[in-house]
Amino acid sequence: MAKPFASSADLGEKRQSLEILADGVYALTAEGDPNVGAVEGEDFLVCFEALATPVAARRWLARLREHTDKPIRYLVLSHYHAVRVLGASAFGAEVIVTHEKTRELIAERGAQDWASEYARMPRLFEEPASILGLTWPTATFSDRFTIDLGGGRGDLVLQYCGRGHTEGDLVAWLPEQRVLFAGDLVESQAALYTGDAFHRDWASTTLDRVAALGARTLVGGRGAVAEGEDAVAAAIGQTRDFLTVMLREVGASESVKEAFERTHRALAPRYGSWPIFEHCLPFNVSRLWDELHGVERPRIWTAERDRQVWDELQS
Repeated sequence: MAKPFASSADLGEKRQSLEILADGVYALTAEGDPNVGAVEGEDFLVCFEALATPVAARRWLARLREHTDKPIRYLVLSHYHAVRVLGASAFGAEVIVTHEKTRELIAERGAQDWASEYARMPRLFEEPASILGLTWPTATFSDRFTIDLGGGRGDLVLQYCGRGHTEGDLVAWLPEQRVLFAGDLVESQAALYTGDAFHRDWASTTLDRVAALGARTLVGGRGAVAEGEDAVAAAIGQTRDFLTVMLREVGASESVKEAFERTHRALAPRYGSWPIFEHCLPFNVSRLWDELHGVERPRIWTAERDRQVWDELQS
C-alpha cells in the first residue's frame, strides 16, 4: 500500500503547551509541530517565528497575551520556510529580522516553497486565505544582530552559526538566562528536515558553534524544550547523529533509491516513530545525494518535484 504523501494524512490537532522558561521568556510547543517563542524587553516584545498563517499566529498571540500586553517591536524569523514565516502579518511588528541569506532565499524560491509546504503539510495552514503574501524582512544581518532588552534584562543576540538546515539559519541567544532558541538547527525528539540543508557543515562546525554557546535551556524547531545542560547536549547530539548516519549511508550507496533504503533502515530504529520522520526522509535523501554528487546549493522544491521524489523513493 502506498504511503500518504508527506504529512497530507496528518490531520489530528496537536496539543499546544505554553512554557515560561525564565522571567519574560516564553515558548509554545505542540507535540512535534513547529515551535514559537517570545522574549519580553523592558517595554516591548521580541517574537521568534511566525507560524504558517496569520490565523494560526493569532491563536499563539492570544495565549501570549495572557502573560504580557507589551507591543511587538521585533519579529525574528530563523529561516525562510513557509511554515515559519507566512503568519508574520498577525504580529504587527515594527521590525522583521532575518539573516541576509534568508532574504535572498525568499526572493529566489519563496513562492515555490509556499506551494510545496502547503501540499506537504496542509493542516498547519489554518485558513490559508488569511496569508497576505510572502514575508519580507525589514532588517537583515550577516554575523550578529544584538537587541538591547532594556531595564536590566540584558541582550538578545541573534547569531549566525553557519550553513545548516538552510543557508541562512539564525539562533536567538539570551546569554544571561542561557536560553537558546535554535530554530531548526536543532530538534529535540523530532526528526530532521534536510531538504534545503548543507549536511557536512551542519553536522560539524555549525553544531559545534551552537554547542559552544553553553545553553542550559534550548528550544528547538520542533519537539519538547530541552531543560538542563544534559538535555541540551542530548538534543544537539541527536541532531548530529541523525546527520552523521545520513552522511554515512547515502555516501555508501550507488543509487538514490539504495540511499533511501539504507538510510531508512539505519535511522528507523531510533527515530522512526518521531514526528515527520516518514514525511521528510525522501526529500532529505534526495538533497544529500545531490550534495555528495557536486550540487552545491539545494535545488528548488516545487509541488511537482515533491511528488516525483516521493513516488520514486517512498511509494
